[in-house]
Amino acid sequence: MTIVKALGAGSRCVSELIELTGLSQSLISHHLKDLKDGGLVRGEKEGRWVYYRLATEGEQLMTILGAKMG
Repeated sequence: MTIVKALGAGSRCVSELIELTGLSQSLISHHLKDLKDGGLVRGEKEGRWVYYRLATEGEQLMTILGAKMG
């Protein structure tokens, strides 16, 4: 949930996600792969970096979770 929440605020590269979450690079990469495979996250390459953002389905998930938690 931490990665999804961070991406809810905007596009992020892995190094930014490491800084925001305190998780290791390998763990973040593993979770991003799962989130991409599930259609919740999209990655866009810009130069040598890949920036990840929520896909439409991920944004909908954040809306649903926000309504249930708030």
